[in-house]
Amino acid sequence: MPKEIIGGPLVINGRQLSLSKAVRAGDFVFLTGQVPMVGGAVLTTGTIEDQTRACLDRITETLAEAGCTRDDVVKTMVWLKDRADFPGFNAVYGAYFPSNPPARSALVSDFLVDIRVEVEVIAWKPRP
Repeated sequence: MPKEIIGGPLVINGRQLSLSKAVRAGDFVFLTGQVPMVGGAVLTTGTIEDQTRACLDRITETLAEAGCTRDDVVKTMVWLKDRADFPGFNAVYGAYFPSNPPARSALVSDFLVDIRVEVEVIAWKPRP
């Protein structure tokens, strides 16, 4: 079965990027790493909690475009700019995945833009 591109083009700060929002491959849906965005612009201000909510809200929207929910997420990968942000990130993350949370990896990393967090997910949703 060929891969299926989910959603329209990915546009950040008015620029169309050369990547897909999400790709379905068989029963798996792979989302591009989500940075905090509001109204199509990268959110470079706010607390780690604000930025985490922005990432996870965008993930929720993209999952819906793929016919999935957060309950279908089996793996998340998280990048934080500052190790000290982990408790704030984790508090918000726990509210979005309150039961049966997915497997998760977390790293401290620098970013190409001035943000505090990026989150990538893989969902599993068998095709009907």
